[in-house]
Amino acid sequence: MTTAVLLAFALTSFLIAIVPGPTVTVIVANSLRDGSQAGLLNIAGTQAGLLPMVVIVALGLETVVALMAEWFFIVKMVGAAYLIWLGVKLWRSGGEIGTGEAKAPRGGYFWQGVLVIWSNPKVMLLLGAIVPQFVDPAGSTFWQTMVLGGVFMLIATTCDIGYALLAGRAGRLLTRGRVMLVERISGTLLIGGGLWMAMLRRA
Repeated sequence: MTTAVLLAFALTSFLIAIVPGPTVTVIVANSLRDGSQAGLLNIAGTQAGLLPMVVIVALGLETVVALMAEWFFIVKMVGAAYLIWLGVKLWRSGGEIGTGEAKAPRGGYFWQGVLVIWSNPKVMLLLGAIVPQFVDPAGSTFWQTMVLGGVFMLIATTCDIGYALLAGRAGRLLTRGRVMLVERISGTLLIGGGLWMAMLRRA
């Protein structure tokens, strides 16, 4: 694996990670309301959930998905319901602004991050579609995939931390009404994402 390949993959990973999705939406919403610490705990959870995905890709995504097709369908439907539930929860929130310290138990934000990243099996399929393009078949595909997965996790963590810190700082400057508006927008995006996932064909 050459330096050029790693740099190309790093750039690709950055372009994927910087685009907001359900994970970033949750991180930003929690950071705005309860401070950056809440978002950072979310990030710890998402990365803990992402690691086994990278391992599965390294072991052979196509084979694993074929053997676990039913399981992936169940995860997708449960994940869709979870995103909708989070969206409804944000809609019902009153725009309370935190003091900068996470109000929920630390484990709550952490496990929320794990559930959000696993609520969308498309993340694993995305890794399975992109990572193999940068793997040299002549070398150890397992360790190359693990290295590339680690690079992706590092870049995703850095981007998400940026979102959490900026949102946490912005949360201290926003009025309750503006925080409520952000929560409504975030809730709508999560509900829409959950419905979209639920309506995708089983294939």
